[in-house]
Amino acid sequence: MYNAAGVIDKKQSLAEFAPLVKRIANHMIAKLPPSVEVDDMIQVGMIGLMDALSRYEEAPGAQFETYAAQRIRGAMLDELRQMDWLPRGARKNMRQIDAAVHALQQRSGRAPTEAEIANELKVPVAEYQQMLLEGRGTQLIHYEDFLEDGDDDFLERNCAGSGADPLASLLDDNLRAVLIGAIADLPEREKMLMGLYYEQELNFKEIGAVLGVSESRICQIHNQAVSRLRVKLKECAWTSIA
Repeated sequence: MYNAAGVIDKKQSLAEFAPLVKRIANHMIAKLPPSVEVDDMIQVGMIGLMDALSRYEEAPGAQFETYAAQRIRGAMLDELRQMDWLPRGARKNMRQIDAAVHALQQRSGRAPTEAEIANELKVPVAEYQQMLLEGRGTQLIHYEDFLEDGDDDFLERNCAGSGADPLASLLDDNLRAVLIGAIADLPEREKMLMGLYYEQELNFKEIGAVLGVSESRICQIHNQAVSRLRVKLKECAWTSIA
C-alpha cells in the first residue's frame, strides 16, 4: 500500500481495496429497497475509500481495512439519508406485521407460521409475502418503535459518530444477549439464513443458492425473521424502560 517513499500509493490502494467496497455494497443492498442500485452504492463507497486513504495518514495507529470499512459504510449511509429510504406505506405494512407477530406470539407462546401471520393480517399468504418483499430495507431497530404512535420516516444512524445514542446506551449491556436468545428461538430455516447472512456474510443470492430458493424468497424470509427479532427487542426495551 506504500510506495518507495513511504507514502500511501492511492492508485494501488484503490485497486487493492475495491473488492472491499463491492463486498460492503452487496451486503448492504440486501437491506435496501429495489430502487437502490448496487452500482450507486459502489460508486459512493469508492468515494468513502478515497476519503479513508486521505485521512489514514493522519491516523496511522488504526488498521487500514477496519478504518476504511467504517468510512465506506459511513459514505453509503450518508448517501442513503438523502434518498427515499423506505416508502411510508411499506413501513406501515411492516408495523402491521410486527403487531401480528407480537399478538400471535403472546397467544400461542411460539413463533407463528407464515400462514398464521397472513391469517392474523386477514390477507392471503401471497399478499403477505408481497408485503414482506416490499418491506426490503426495513431496519432491526427504529427510534419510532420506542415511541407511542410515531410515524416519521427514519434512517437508523449506525455509522460512527461523536454523539451518544441514548437508545444504544439503554440496550448496550444486554442487546447482544437478547439478540442471541431471539435468534436461537427463530424457526430453523430463518435461524440458518440469519447465520449465513450476518456471520458468513453471504448475500441473498448466495443464500438462495444454499437453501435452494429464489433471491426474492430469501428477502421475504429475512424480513419475516427481522420482524420477529424486532418484536423481541421492542418487548425487551420496554421492559428495561419500565
